[in-house]
Amino acid sequence: MSLPDDSKGSVDLVDCASSEDTRTDAAYSMADEKRLVRKLDMHIMPVLCMMYLFAYLDRINLGNARLQGLPQDVLHGDPTGVLFDWVNSAFYFSYILCPVPAILLAKLCPPRIWFSCAALGWGVCSLLTAAAFNFPGLMVARIGLGAFEAAFSPGVPIYLSLFYTKEEIGLRIAVYNGFAAAAGAFGGLVAFAIQQARLPISNWKLLFLVEGAPSVLVGLLALAILPNRPENTSMFTDKERMMALNRLVRSGKPDMGRVLRKSHIAAAFSDWRVYAAGVIYFAANCAFSSIAAFLPTIITTFGFTNALAQLLTIPPYIVSTTILCSIAYASDKLQTRGKFVVATSSLAGIGYVLLLAVPSNNHVRYFATFCITSGTYGMICTTLAWFTQNLASETKRATAMPFFQAIGQCGSILGSHIYVLTEGPRYLKGFSVDCALDFLAALVALVLMVSYRAENKRRDRLYGVPDQDAIVDTTELADQTPGFRYTL
Repeated sequence: MSLPDDSKGSVDLVDCASSEDTRTDAAYSMADEKRLVRKLDMHIMPVLCMMYLFAYLDRINLGNARLQGLPQDVLHGDPTGVLFDWVNSAFYFSYILCPVPAILLAKLCPPRIWFSCAALGWGVCSLLTAAAFNFPGLMVARIGLGAFEAAFSPGVPIYLSLFYTKEEIGLRIAVYNGFAAAAGAFGGLVAFAIQQARLPISNWKLLFLVEGAPSVLVGLLALAILPNRPENTSMFTDKERMMALNRLVRSGKPDMGRVLRKSHIAAAFSDWRVYAAGVIYFAANCAFSSIAAFLPTIITTFGFTNALAQLLTIPPYIVSTTILCSIAYASDKLQTRGKFVVATSSLAGIGYVLLLAVPSNNHVRYFATFCITSGTYGMICTTLAWFTQNLASETKRATAMPFFQAIGQCGSILGSHIYVLTEGPRYLKGFSVDCALDFLAALVALVLMVSYRAENKRRDRLYGVPDQDAIVDTTELADQTPGFRYTL
């Protein structure tokens, strides 16, 4: 569908909340608001977290399947590991191309229906992976998996921003992303259990079936439980709807409803900071995909058996989840994000330095995997919270967030190809590339912080210091609105 110029008005498919509905209102107490947040947490977070848990399991189980005979059964042994690298990276081809159009389209659809269909799609693709008998079959299943997951995960921060304030959203994004780490731990445990099962079906096929079927079920659950937008969900009472809409405009009055603004789409593609976020996300995802696909293999180079390596992937994921939530809580309270991006990317970089500098001490090398997983997950989560907050309109978020994530997913393709099996156990190229990218991300985050601070000071000089409690109308100019201030 074509989008009209802003001068002719936006595309409204349903009536948006009126200005009277979205005014600041003192007719409710803080206790009322806390009850609303608890209600949101009970209805939204468990469903989204379960969806991401199984989505991420379906994404990363290829690394476990590698140790359970998939290359021998389907890829004719794959002695160089090149075919496996291509199968692993096939997911990211569609995951890079689909997010921007998918999330813009999702803004015009009821969220629960959109997310439900996405989960059903990737669940079916995961189940079909178990039926693959050659290299093209695996490639098709992985490309389909990436397309359906692209319609879900990049849109979650935008969906959460409809319900949570800037003081709340960081922790919720962290809890959501923490389930990726939980999936890594859980996936290793499931793979270990399947490896001990001794069933007539191949272990890797059983792995895809066991981890794919729940995605279909959770997709149906999302259809029944997830709320639609605050202005039209049936989950709220009238009072709760008023509170939710008031909370929505605290950080700026966005283009609410099923609305797309053409000028905001163009602004997202012309904003250099979005590309800077893409660089940070590129570095994070290069490490992220490497961890997902190669952590079990890397741990086997420490001298452990395949089965024990599956178990030893669990502690780094558990620790990273704890650190991730702690960082998010602190950044919400302090209302600063950039410092934490610098810290977490540097932590991941230090982990790779340890792997490069200490080739023989397996205790130090195993500790390095904790630094890498904790730093990588923390970097991703904090970057998402940072830009969710600094992109001040829904349309610009719906364009810029999936766009810089798509740029970042190019790093996932790189990460799938820099750990060549024949270069083990040192993997000098893979560790060096990830190390350099993590420190580059820290530098880019510093540049963004300086840029945001300078822009805030410039607006203070030109327009005066804004009232912190004032509602800033970002409907027309998004984050370029004179009264809007960036979070550092």
